[in-house]
Amino acid sequence: MTTMLDVAKKAGVSKATVSRVLAGNSYVSKTTKDRVFQAIEETGYRPNLLARNLATRKSQSIGLVVTNTLYHGPYFSELLFQTATLTEQHGRQLILADGKHSAEEERQAIQFLLDLRCDAIIIYPRFLNPAELDEIIEQHQQPIMVVNRQLSRHPDHCVFAAHQLDSQEAVSHLIAQGHRQIAFIRGVAGSPTSESRYAGYQQALAAHHIELDTARVIEGAWTPESGRLAAQQLLARGVDFSALVASNDDMAIGAARAFHQAGIAVPQQISLLSFDDTPTASFFIPTLTTVHVPVAEMIKETLNRLVNLLDGNQNAPQTPFRGQLMIRESVIPFSDRVLASK
Repeated sequence: MTTMLDVAKKAGVSKATVSRVLAGNSYVSKTTKDRVFQAIEETGYRPNLLARNLATRKSQSIGLVVTNTLYHGPYFSELLFQTATLTEQHGRQLILADGKHSAEEERQAIQFLLDLRCDAIIIYPRFLNPAELDEIIEQHQQPIMVVNRQLSRHPDHCVFAAHQLDSQEAVSHLIAQGHRQIAFIRGVAGSPTSESRYAGYQQALAAHHIELDTARVIEGAWTPESGRLAAQQLLARGVDFSALVASNDDMAIGAARAFHQAGIAVPQQISLLSFDDTPTASFFIPTLTTVHVPVAEMIKETLNRLVNLLDGNQNAPQTPFRGQLMIRESVIPFSDRVLASK
């Protein structure tokens, strides 16, 4: 096994000089660095990264914690793509840790990244609540940013979207189009995003003096198949609705499939509205009316805030990112619909 001493002998320098080169010490001349790197290549030496990180307290890496229930689907792809791209632009490596299925496992994933001496950590939580996240931030020196949660004690360490307000305005758009019997597919139980979007739906109904009918509300699981099954169950209940709001694009696409199988046309008989504006939304037939969530902008803001913290600067509390309603073909005025035969 090749050691650092072997590299030092090959390069004609001391072991301490090799260590300084690997640590990025700017006081080592370019000529010496070139000789060391040449010796590393010729000997096949692979430095112990963990040991180097412990010595330098820097790893040039940023950790990302995401639970694996979010891995499936285009939303996570966009999240990961933007995070990886922007991390690279900041000259750092991205390390992904799986938060798995509980708050404790999310804690373990965070600790794993801390043990690797990641320079900073981004958490996209599923199970940890805001109070627990505030506590984690207070317990560690590494900069930590939380995405998609609003923190009361550390408003400068979070980036989040106004899901509830965006949902209220989107549902109000349906009501302005004349729809009053509006069904709703929720996301996974306990998901803060799902709860916020459902609360916005309730607020829109209340603001327009429309009574909430829980028979028109059903739970999904973010996937197209769960949206298909949810729509089938809504139809089986025999409740009337002229429009359906799905808590994400995937479930809306699944619901559209169920309507097609039942001989119900979108939007001629049922208007369809959703959230996220994933790439599929504008290519689906009919194109989906959906709320665009600015994932790229949110991740960019997160990375900028992390870099500020790494540089010893403070961040101002962030105002919520607002979504944008993308009006497309899947919603038509109530007066233009054809009577549904369910």
